[in-house]
Amino acid sequence: MTTSAETAVVCDSSQYLPAEVIAAKGISRIAALLEAIKAESTIPREAREMLALLGQEIEHLDTRIKELEAKLSAAHKASAIRQLLAPIPGIGPIIALTLATEVDPSAFESGRHLAAWIGLTPKDHSTGGKQRMGGISRAGHERLRQLLVTGATAVIKLATRPGNKLATEWLLKRLQHKPRKLVAIALANKMARIAWAIMKSGEAYRHQPIADALSA
Repeated sequence: MTTSAETAVVCDSSQYLPAEVIAAKGISRIAALLEAIKAESTIPREAREMLALLGQEIEHLDTRIKELEAKLSAAHKASAIRQLLAPIPGIGPIIALTLATEVDPSAFESGRHLAAWIGLTPKDHSTGGKQRMGGISRAGHERLRQLLVTGATAVIKLATRPGNKLATEWLLKRLQHKPRKLVAIALANKMARIAWAIMKSGEAYRHQPIADALSA
């Protein structure tokens, strides 16, 4: 089974004519592909049976994923703070759930302190009066750091598309002068600080969020 522009299964044997079964790309098209394989008599019986078993496993995993998504959605809707956090660009239900579970906003003096605790503060390599910010250390809350950087990376990917609303002046300016990885870390830092401000105040997210979150 190969996946490229199309999903195809090709069998070639001295006892059978070459057979090719093609279906459109995508997980949602697997069922149609397996039905086509089942109906193709030139494909060896053993191969069809093996692929049918594979199809059953895919169906089982798909069911489990839907069950987990339903549980996550229910947990998200049951928490007011998670619903406040989820609209922040780059923060969806999973990151909101993790923040709500792992972070007590009252334990931090500011969003800057939370970002540092997570491990999103770049190392300072300043010399001769010039400030040079390096990469982040591996200290801090690794899971939250990974999630926030992943969310920030997704925002950057969308923001680079023409006309996208996530393409703020702050973000575009940094993308012009810094590697995407460093910009993702800076954006993840900003997301953590906004999240702290929202968790602390209980205010809903706005496109121009709480000023204190970014100046603290």
